[in-house]
Amino acid sequence: MDSETVSNILPEERVAKPKWLRVKLPTGKKYTELRGLVDKYKLNTICTSGSCPNMGECWGEGTATFMILGNVCTRSCGFCGVKTGRPESVDWDEPEKVARSIKIMNIKHAVLTSVDRDDLKDMGSIMWAETIKAVRRMNPETTLETLIPDFQGVEQHIDRIIAVAPEVVSHNIETVRRLTREVRIQAQYDRSMGVLKYLKQQGQRRTKSGIMLGLGETREEVIQTLHDLKANDVDVVTIGQYLQPSKKHLPVKQFINPDQFKEYEEIGLELGFRHVESSALVRSSYKAQKHIN
Repeated sequence: MDSETVSNILPEERVAKPKWLRVKLPTGKKYTELRGLVDKYKLNTICTSGSCPNMGECWGEGTATFMILGNVCTRSCGFCGVKTGRPESVDWDEPEKVARSIKIMNIKHAVLTSVDRDDLKDMGSIMWAETIKAVRRMNPETTLETLIPDFQGVEQHIDRIIAVAPEVVSHNIETVRRLTREVRIQAQYDRSMGVLKYLKQQGQRRTKSGIMLGLGETREEVIQTLHDLKANDVDVVTIGQYLQPSKKHLPVKQFINPDQFKEYEEIGLELGFRHVESSALVRSSYKAQKHIN
């Protein structure tokens, strides 16, 4: 067997994590208090279940992220650690549970997200609207960001989100056009851009999207994606480093240098985005409370 054949069957070499991806353990009085409440009342936050590197910082600023509609997704994106399969039935008590969690934790700015529910006729949009209403009733001073799925681009479902007027509506493009089919298997680049455009056309005040880097995209493709987001009237962009959730997921092709993240931030601001958060550890809800203004 020649060396070329051997190299083709060997496992893909893992790229070593650079020093700028080291994360300090979360600390501080506010974090400790909230961690105690989450454990005591068995509250479900993406911050804890997703082991977010920014949990301590966000909680210290009174921000947390909650996932609705269960923890099993109908899609099988190559980057995402959420389980794929047949979801459980909808829990119609969930809006009150989420609202109560936000009240117990005394959250100032809540981020809501969900799995994709392509199995439901309304794709989960009714539960989304009911959850926002419940949070507003129980927490009238709390501001809201909703990180929504694409709802397959069905305007009727998107309209339900617009009608309850969260301060920010976010939908992540995740990656560049060329890699979308591989990274977001059941999603479409143009459909996601269309969702963002439709939100703004229908009067949504603040829209937001996020991109992961390190999946094999080029600098030119990232810049083109920023141009596309701006052309669809997006206000806020987050840019972060993709990290492989498990060996079954897409490998990290490269770790992006902090200087490159800084350049993308500068390009985004020059394009006219209201806010650009760009660094290795940035995630969709990072510094989310800043993006409501």
